Amino acid sequence: MKPTALSSTFVVIDSQLKAHGVPVSPSIYSDLDVNFQNFKSCILLAEYTFDADWPSWEMHPAGDEILLLIAGSAEIHLQQNGEIITVQFDEVGSTLTVPQATWHTAKVKESCRIVFMTPGEGSLHALQPPL
Repeated sequence: MKPTALSSTFVVIDSQLKAHGVPVSPSIYSDLDVNFQNFKSCILLAEYTFDADWPSWEMHPAGDEILLLIAGSAEIHLQQNGEIITVQFDEVGSTLTVPQATWHTAKVKESCRIVFMTPGEGSLHALQPPL
């Protein structure tokens, strides 16, 4: 067993709480759906670097998503009760819990690295959150 960089090898925690290293590739999300039964009862542990705002909004109906800021800063925008709430995410080492079924996106203030713990089953993406 040897350590791997989370930015190049994501970790899937399956429904039996077993961890699987998954190399990042252009087809990773479709591969995850195939290899982990549409991500049923799975959690994805992933790291991303952002130099620009997210191009879309996302929502995870299967559970809360946890974000861990490891560098830089961003504003996380959450749609709750028809309103957009902005959360300053700029303290390295801090976490933010995005509630289940909450549409969210990010505006990058300073190039940032974020670790995501995502319940991926049924995740949705949209250019704008539905009202």
